[in-house]
Parts: sequence; C-alpha cells; structure tokens
Amino acid sequence: MTDSGAPLQEYLAGLDFPVSREDLIRWCQENGATTEQLQAVRALPVEQLSSPAELTEALRTEW
Repeated sequence: MTDSGAPLQEYLAGLDFPVSREDLIRWCQENGATTEQLQAVRALPVEQLSSPAELTEALRTEW
C-alpha cells in the first residue's frame, strides 16, 4: 500500500471482522501504522467492513 514501512495488512494481524472504521483506525494507531496508512483508513467511504477482502478492495478504490 505504501512505499515506506510495512503493508497495512501486516498491522491487521489479529483484527476481528466485522470492524467499524473507527475501530480499524484505533487498531492501526495502536499497532504502529504510518501516518499515510492512517490517512487512507480515515478516508474510507464505508462505516463497517465485513472482511479483510472488503477492506483491501476499499483501500484499493480509495488509493
């Protein structure tokens, strides 16, 4: 997802789905996501994500 740091998916290990965007933001902050990654998550147009695949697709669309 980014040129610096680990891919966002590495920060999601152990995250339970479905997850709200706000919980996802909190999870990423607590697990060391970069500022760029957090901005991408904050910009997601959906409030609830039901699976890692849905998150990946939403980020691809946003990015």
